[in-house]
Amino acid sequence: MAENMSLLGLEDELTCSICLCLFENPVSLICGHSFCASCLEATWKDKLLPLSCPHCRMAFSSKPELKKNTVLSAVLDAYGIKAGVPEPLKEPFEVKKKDPDEMQCDTCMEAKAVKTCLTCMASYCEDHVRPHHENAIFRAHQLSDSLPDLMERLCSDHGKLMEFYCVQHQSCICTNCLQCVHKGCEFITADDRRFKQKTDLTDKLNILEDKTDKNQQVLTQMKEQQTKLKELATTRKRMLEVEYRQIREAIDRDEKEAMFAIDKEQEKGQSKLVSLMKKFNENIEKMNRTKSEINTLLDQSQSITFLKASVDLPSVVNFEPHNPRMTVESKEVIAYHSSAVALRDWITKLMEQPTENRIFVLKPGNQFSIPPLLPHPREYPRDFAVSHEMSRMSSPSQAFTPKTKAQGAKQKNKIPNKELKDHKERKDQKSNRSRNPSKGINPAFSKSMENLLDFTPKTVDIPDISQPLSSPAAQNFVKRSELLKYGTILNFDVRTAHKRLSLSENNTKATVSDDPVNYPDIPLRFSVCSQVLCTKGFSQGRHYWEIRMSSNNFCGLGLAHGRIDRKGPASRLGRNAESWCVEWFNMKLSAWHNSIETVLANPNPSRVGVLLDCDQGSATLYNVQDRSFPFHTFVFPFTEAVYPAFWIFSNGSSVSLCKLSN
Repeated sequence: MAENMSLLGLEDELTCSICLCLFENPVSLICGHSFCASCLEATWKDKLLPLSCPHCRMAFSSKPELKKNTVLSAVLDAYGIKAGVPEPLKEPFEVKKKDPDEMQCDTCMEAKAVKTCLTCMASYCEDHVRPHHENAIFRAHQLSDSLPDLMERLCSDHGKLMEFYCVQHQSCICTNCLQCVHKGCEFITADDRRFKQKTDLTDKLNILEDKTDKNQQVLTQMKEQQTKLKELATTRKRMLEVEYRQIREAIDRDEKEAMFAIDKEQEKGQSKLVSLMKKFNENIEKMNRTKSEINTLLDQSQSITFLKASVDLPSVVNFEPHNPRMTVESKEVIAYHSSAVALRDWITKLMEQPTENRIFVLKPGNQFSIPPLLPHPREYPRDFAVSHEMSRMSSPSQAFTPKTKAQGAKQKNKIPNKELKDHKERKDQKSNRSRNPSKGINPAFSKSMENLLDFTPKTVDIPDISQPLSSPAAQNFVKRSELLKYGTILNFDVRTAHKRLSLSENNTKATVSDDPVNYPDIPLRFSVCSQVLCTKGFSQGRHYWEIRMSSNNFCGLGLAHGRIDRKGPASRLGRNAESWCVEWFNMKLSAWHNSIETVLANPNPSRVGVLLDCDQGSATLYNVQDRSFPFHTFVFPFTEAVYPAFWIFSNGSSVSLCKLSN
């Protein structure tokens, strides 16, 4: 009895919250609430997503799959038996997935519709559409295949089929709309519009497919290029390894030959010393025998015998003994040592050059090439043999020219005895100077310096220290008319000018003044270094301009990116990665980039031309006279625009942008 009462008390828990009756075919949602399957389907019918639980309003982005709650069904069965409720006719619960394009007959509401009458505005199955085929009354009715979206095709205002499309308003309309609201509008049939839109979409689809295929082809090509790039890198590495190995082998071979030459000289000296030592030992034995004879005579007590005896000195007594000075500094050894030192200095200076400039050094002669790499006269080595060996080279690149053994030996034997004598005198004078520093520089070293300054390579002449670098005999020149083809007009940008710089002559002249100019403080202005940029920047093509300097000392000119620092100490031209410049400081000319200085020979120009080749990534500076002589080239990749830039320091000094004319 108590069991029945507890079971009957569950009636409220076994009631559907939608129909308020006992559950029939109960199903449960993921939120935990249960409903009759038919009640839940009826509630969700014709509702748009997202669907929600009727009890707790939990939203579902898609229609959940409904499954029978077997536990709840078993409890309902037990409850029905205890309460005496007749068991309802149960049908197996099955959630049918309806075909979205399937439409039921509007007459019987059971069979599948096969035709839609656009006159009756109804869909019919095969049985109910038969009168439209057999009865003459329906002969004028327009039949079509079943249309699931028939209700969407009806005009919301007039309830008629929307047969037309308004071009101006871009909307479907019916005949009544055409006569009132859309009267006078351009229209076409809905089928024509559908055909046109379908054609447009098909064209777009074809374009997308074509582009997709092309992108896929490019991806395939890129993957192939990745593989090829890896192979090229491996091949290039092998080639470089071979080249560097051959260079090392050549140097190692030359080193072995030099060591062998020294060993040979040592062996020759040792052999000579051994021969002399043997001779001196023989002389000592002869003199010792004579000494024994004299001592024996001195011990004689008989006066007559003593008086009759005579001893002659050996002939070796007349030979004055001396220790010969033996060295290994033969012509061949000195030549090896000299060439090794010269080669070391030249390779060191070559490696200090940017990688892009080395090919100009090794293969000079291009129209816009930089001068071959040579030490500045002040930096020449003090060793005469090294200086002499450098002066004998016709060009620096000959240091790497392979020679046969016979040629090498022939060249080494060309060192004249006079030069070896001068070398010996220089060493003696150097020794004397170390004991007495007030003696000054020895003449041999001065002579070697003169020989070195006379050094004239085939490809380019090296200037005497007393001649300007711009001399026509000094290096290759370019016709100024060839450069003027790329001439451009420049002006200083007053927004960037430091307050010490006064701009005049329509912003083409910048002069340094101790009295600051009342420029407004803006982020673009240089506030630490007395510098200024031009208004125009370049990122492609060739451009040429010329600058006149009132004094080529304490000034600089070059190029800079627009993002160069304006406030800090690193804003000075050449002291950062964003600028390149040549700078005259205390009459010393240097090229600067990223705080790296390269000392140049100073041509003392009063007018400088700059040829900027953005496509080749280079900027060449010229000493402009009647012809233009290049004295330095910057090589760097162009990633953005560069602006002509200038630095002036001395009070009263000025820099002017020249008007270009022949």
